[in-house]
Amino acid sequence: MSDPNQKSFPVTWDQFHRDSRALAWRLATMGPFDAVVAIARGGLVPAAIVARELNIRTVETVAVKSYDHQNKGGIQVLKEISQSVRDLAVSGAKVLIVDDLVDTGSTARVVREMLPNAHFATVYAKPKGREMVDTFITEVSQDTWIFFPWDLDVAYVAPISGGTD
Repeated sequence: MSDPNQKSFPVTWDQFHRDSRALAWRLATMGPFDAVVAIARGGLVPAAIVARELNIRTVETVAVKSYDHQNKGGIQVLKEISQSVRDLAVSGAKVLIVDDLVDTGSTARVVREMLPNAHFATVYAKPKGREMVDTFITEVSQDTWIFFPWDLDVAYVAPISGGTD
């Protein structure tokens, strides 16, 4: 986070679990879903929670790299969606795609091309990528960097005012 005007939004494990369950709750009336595809790596945890809550037994992954640490880069598909899940989708089954966040929408666009009729859900959404998802829980501003629980360690944080006490 090199831009001093960029906001930070730290998310604890408890909060992420609650938000992922809230996503499952919102999706429950849209199912049942026959399979869930997690966008690795960020979508792995919320997809596991959603799959548990909605009793989805077919869990697949697609690996797409769009960030190099905190620098946005090009999109690279590292692992495709299995043919069996693609066949399910083509046959009319309800497939759910889950990710932690939609930012600019570039990753979502690539995955949507693979499964154009799937329902796309994220825990968090930013305005530039918002149109790419069907369901999300929390919208944050485009200039906010979300620090997920796997990115964090417990440490002292100075007050917003800059004071030391």
